[in-house]
Amino acid sequence: MLIAGIDEAGRGPCLGPLVMAVTLIEKKDEEKLIELGVKDSKELSPKERERQFGEIKKIVKEYHTSHAEPEEIDELMLRKSLNEIEAMHAAKLLNKLKTKPAVVYVDSPDTVMEEFGKRIKKYITFPVKIISEHKADSNYPIVSAASILAKVERDDAIKKLSAKFGEVGSGYPGDALTIKFLKNYLFEHNRFPTFARKSWQTIKNLEAEKFQTKLV
Repeated sequence: MLIAGIDEAGRGPCLGPLVMAVTLIEKKDEEKLIELGVKDSKELSPKERERQFGEIKKIVKEYHTSHAEPEEIDELMLRKSLNEIEAMHAAKLLNKLKTKPAVVYVDSPDTVMEEFGKRIKKYITFPVKIISEHKADSNYPIVSAASILAKVERDDAIKKLSAKFGEVGSGYPGDALTIKFLKNYLFEHNRFPTFARKSWQTIKNLEAEKFQTKLV
């Protein structure tokens, strides 16, 4: 039986992409992921995630990733929730699979965890059982594998931004390096970079702060 796992990285940051990944494997081969040591990506060191990244790609039957860039997120959030945007990307990944799974396990961002599965089903083109749960990235190795692929790609995207624009931090609102970068960029260019999520409250607050400073 073929099973698939879906997870994301970069849901909360105020800059950089939201990355989602799907991994597909024969149920009987899932033990190979357990032997590799897959876990929720947050529980692994960057070095260990990098090590597992290449191995996961060898073990799984198929995998795909999808990047929701800030401009897309901002445009869609005028009329859709972030959970809905995630569901759309999850469905895009599933529809892309050459071989379709019998069961899909997903890490649910919805408070009522089953709702995320219902959201995804609206956009997929084939019948499948979706098990949508909180902490699926910890409880199901196939979701852990997807979590690692998404996290490594997200981290790589941030590294590329830092290499091009200077240190941007992790992209999270609580990261002082990220806030420093955004403030400096806004001061120098009188606008935010294209890779900042303008719909995020952090960005709106920094913009309001600059406006208030001008008034003073």
